Amino acid sequence: MRTISQRELRNDSGAILRAVEAGQSMIVTKSGIPVAELRPVNRRTFVPAGEWARVVHALPTVDHTALRADIDRGIDQTPRDPFEAP
Repeated sequence: MRTISQRELRNDSGAILRAVEAGQSMIVTKSGIPVAELRPVNRRTFVPAGEWARVVHALPTVDHTALRADIDRGIDQTPRDPFEAP
């Protein structure tokens, strides 16, 4: 693992971050003493099917008729003339 100084991080931050994005990890030192580690963040580009299935099956069931009735009670859906004053 590459070791860089605090000064190098400050002066060359753009190049260092590009190296980290490319997969390289680094130890940052202050006065020669390790104080931090820079490493790429693991980004998932997809959700595995098994994980998706577990999430979906854990969701509560929705009573669509009751949901629609709740919406109808809360929102007046009477058609109106758009040119008529409210």
